[in-house]
Amino acid sequence: MNCNFVVSKADLLSRIDLDELMKKDEPPLEFPDTLEGFEYAFNEKGQLRHIKSGEPFIFNYREDLHRWNQKRYEALGEIITKYVYELLEEECHLKKVYIPVDTAESEPRSFIFMSEDAMTNPDKLMVLIHGSGVVRAGQWARRLIINEDLDSGTQIPYIKRAIEEGYGVIVLNPNENYIEVEKTKAQAQPSSDSSDEPAEKRERKDKIQKDTKKRRDFYEKYRNPQKEKETLQLYIRENGSPEEHAIYVWDHFIFRSAAESVFFVAHSYGGLAFVELMIQREAEVKNKVTAVALTDSVHNVWHQEAGKTIREWMRENCCNWVSSSEPVDTSVESMLPDCPRVSAGTERHELTSWKSFPSIFRFFGEALEAKRSSGKAAPTRRSQRIRYEEL
Repeated sequence: MNCNFVVSKADLLSRIDLDELMKKDEPPLEFPDTLEGFEYAFNEKGQLRHIKSGEPFIFNYREDLHRWNQKRYEALGEIITKYVYELLEEECHLKKVYIPVDTAESEPRSFIFMSEDAMTNPDKLMVLIHGSGVVRAGQWARRLIINEDLDSGTQIPYIKRAIEEGYGVIVLNPNENYIEVEKTKAQAQPSSDSSDEPAEKRERKDKIQKDTKKRRDFYEKYRNPQKEKETLQLYIRENGSPEEHAIYVWDHFIFRSAAESVFFVAHSYGGLAFVELMIQREAEVKNKVTAVALTDSVHNVWHQEAGKTIREWMRENCCNWVSSSEPVDTSVESMLPDCPRVSAGTERHELTSWKSFPSIFRFFGEALEAKRSSGKAAPTRRSQRIRYEEL
């Protein structure tokens, strides 16, 4: 028998046992606040391993609970950030410096890290800038720290070698732009309408808003039973973006340092922040900076409206190690008229800083030697590569 009928949404919903569905809610979003609590530790090779099994980190800890697994991963990531901060101070012997420098106790603040001689080293200074996202000072990529090792995912190898070679060091923290505080009840409530609407119209609008909120909250509880706390972002003065942060640290630290030669290593969005710094402080940068190593930088001289003199300076003093299947240091063609591009020896964006590590120190050494011996600008990476290939 052929029975054709239409089931309304109301009928369909009435047949769903919501209580049964809610039993499938995810576990509480409560996670340990230490590596030991997660039962993980870094071994002698700098690899994150489970204390009992020795296995690498497992993302899908609970099947079919992607959101819960992601929150667990993020909680571990926050612990990793604090762990790297500790390494910067304890292993690299850097000091934490709070900014803005004139901040009041009650004011939101950020911080950077620097070596003891960062402001007084008369010879050379290295400045490290990471990319965008969840990474903080001392990191290139959280994913690498968790899934590979500390050497590839942090800036620690750069810092240690820089100090060994006599550089002062400053580590920027461009993603620490605000602090989050929980909203008060008054802040979380929608603002009441203070217009001179008729009482009847206002009551009707209020009822509609309440009904809408009730429905939204009901479905939100089903979709997201553990609604997270509402927070307010309080931006840090003069450091509300990576670009602002780079300019602030330049004005208050790098430009005021005693170093005759400053060298930048900037990854991904850090390269964009450097170009913006140069646009805003062109004469100062040209006078102070000897060479810039970019790693898969996302800067764009057209979109950022970098002038001709900046582009010319970048061609002579910058090099961008980009993700590529070509061997490391192989010249890579560019559509933009800025700095030379060479292969980082990897197709993975997050690995470019690590894979180009030896080449970048060689690049800086050659730039410094050229400056000292002749007073002329160092030959560009591309011209060096061409000369090597001719030999």
